[in-house]
This record gives sequence, C-alpha cells and structure tokens, in this order.
Amino acid sequence: MIQLTRLNGSPLAINCDLIKYAEAAPDTVLTLITGEKLVVLEPCSEVSQRTLDYRAAVLRKAWPEAESALNAKSAHDAGGRGRDQARNASGE
Repeated sequence: MIQLTRLNGSPLAINCDLIKYAEAAPDTVLTLITGEKLVVLEPCSEVSQRTLDYRAAVLRKAWPEAESALNAKSAHDAGGRGRDQARNASGE
C-alpha cells in the first residue's frame, strides 16, 4: 500500500497494484482496475516513485540477497532526482 493525500487533505492508503493508470488533468486522477477514479494531491511522478519504492521494499523482504543491489539502485535514483530538482530550480 502507498500513502497518498486526497484533495481535502485526508490521508489515503491505496493498493498500488490496483492502479490502471494515472493522469494529470490538472489534478492527478488515478483510475483503478475496478473503474473507480480517485483524485489525489501528489503528482503522477510521485505516485510512480512511491509505487517503485513500495515494490522495492517488497522485494527486499522476499529476497534478502538482493537488498544490496536494490539499495544501490535507490541511491542512484535519489541522486538523479536531486540533480533534476537542482536543474529545475536553476531554470535549466
């Protein structure tokens, strides 16, 4: 489950395996495989990142030998996000 926020500010935990697709219109609208639609404050990129982080955590628990590789990937991805945020802040 990933933690998201409804437009009214209330927290929401959602099974990310049920997300069919996410669209920014301009708010983030999640369409579940059931057809239900949810509107959340987090941008699509954040929903995707939280989903990836959640799945990596599941893999770490299920496959302990892979933890070092998953941690290295997470560190690499975090460094890339930091560079992207710095570029965006500087107007590049």
